[in-house]
Amino acid sequence: MSQHSIALLTCWYGDYPWYFPYFIKSCIYNPTIDFIIVTGNTQEIPNKPSNVIIIHKSLGELKAEAGKRLGFDLNFDNAYKFCDFKPAFGLFFQDLLGKYDFWGHGDIDMVYGDIRSFIIPDILNKYDLISAHKDFITGTFCLYRNNDVMRTLFMDNQDYQKVFSAPEYLGFDECDFLFDELQTSDKSVFDYPDNISMTHIVRKAEKEGRIKPLFELYFYKTMHDKIRWDNGRIIYSNRKEFLFYDLIKYKNECENKTVALPLPEIFYFNKKGINKNSFWRLLGLKLIPKKKYLKKVQILQGAK
Repeated sequence: MSQHSIALLTCWYGDYPWYFPYFIKSCIYNPTIDFIIVTGNTQEIPNKPSNVIIIHKSLGELKAEAGKRLGFDLNFDNAYKFCDFKPAFGLFFQDLLGKYDFWGHGDIDMVYGDIRSFIIPDILNKYDLISAHKDFITGTFCLYRNNDVMRTLFMDNQDYQKVFSAPEYLGFDECDFLFDELQTSDKSVFDYPDNISMTHIVRKAEKEGRIKPLFELYFYKTMHDKIRWDNGRIIYSNRKEFLFYDLIKYKNECENKTVALPLPEIFYFNKKGINKNSFWRLLGLKLIPKKKYLKKVQILQGAK
């Protein structure tokens, strides 16, 4: 049986950030997945593999094309606002994404592990949507089955036009900023009736039996000296493996924001900066053999 085809798309405007080579390196190690970057940036990307596909569009062109699909004008100047539109990428970029079985939205402030070892055929056969957090939709990584229902699911909330017309980012792609509430309380997104987000939309469609989503914790994002990228895998403390490492905190908190090419096949996300040696090895401390306790964070829902 052939693999499900997958494309992950992000929109990026501005210079590529200092950590971008690590993102590219992790894409190289996921050759069966296409990573599409829609951007106005014309910089050459060193070591870009063929599965990283660059689509050049100005922000004005992107807004005009998206507005045409939606049937109303988009009035914003900050490119970050386009994060609200992530759930609509399947509709906006249907010409690009139409050939794939699943499309998804992502970011570039992340380093992937082995995506296919987590997003296995059994999961793709069973679920219509896969989010990387157990409590809400993640803008950083979310996959949608490529059909009419999932491409237009964002329209289930009649206020989507209001969200898309607002000039500021409103967290529509995730959970309308209810991160703490959904993780730390016994309440669900339905306890917030005014919530306008894809988490609310997806949970409602799930409750009505119209779609089957999977919410799992697939990523790590805390600053920690024992997180490493190892030949295409994200490994924490020699014990757990993750689908990706989210750099949302690391990119600001690490001290050294320089990159030396070529990148090694193993590197650690130390507080001092990304380094081929772990903080503990630099101190001369003995590490646990890496294969002894390694456990993949992977849950096959059918086995529950």
